[in-house]
Amino acid sequence: MLKLVLASQKGGVGKTTLALHLAVAAHEAGAGPVVMVDTDPQGSLASAWNLRAAEQPAMARTSIAEIETTLQELEADGFRLVVIDTPPAITATISSVLALADLVVVPTRPSPVDLASVGVTLDLIEKSGNRPFYFVINAAKPKARLVIQSLTALAQHGRVATTIHDRVDFPTAMIDGRTAGELDPKCKAATEITNLWKIIEKHLNKREASG
Repeated sequence: MLKLVLASQKGGVGKTTLALHLAVAAHEAGAGPVVMVDTDPQGSLASAWNLRAAEQPAMARTSIAEIETTLQELEADGFRLVVIDTPPAITATISSVLALADLVVVPTRPSPVDLASVGVTLDLIEKSGNRPFYFVINAAKPKARLVIQSLTALAQHGRVATTIHDRVDFPTAMIDGRTAGELDPKCKAATEITNLWKIIEKHLNKREASG
């Protein structure tokens, strides 16, 4: 079972929204069975899933202390991909989750405050066995100078997978637990998520092929 972890020391970067969107994109692309795991005590991802009419992707709640047992059970149940949302305030306890990841997605908004917090996340990724990771610039304003500056700054530390822009389709869809693509498959937000999933899928497929 492949494990995709979303992690960021900074809260408010859109981790939960990305987790739901990527899980649905993976399910629709045939990468499933897909299950989402919410390790955040606030339970935002689980709350969003509870609003959904669709039952897939599946959802599992657990704690960081029980994550390994939960993942073993999910793998035994036949799930092929798990998308794990983590708490916003990253501490040393998150290392146990990061150490299990086949890929870590690190969302960050294009702002000086968000960029300054990236180092803490990268330190934990390194301490967890140098797990492979991608940055995702999230909630970016189109044509904003800060986006270019953020791309330049992040590229010094790792690969930036893509930029997801601040589009009304994201919060609108999340009102009832849907994704932007489920709301309007042809919208720009849906296209951005699809493109991000393709990048992630390519990496995960290589991990799976290499054993």
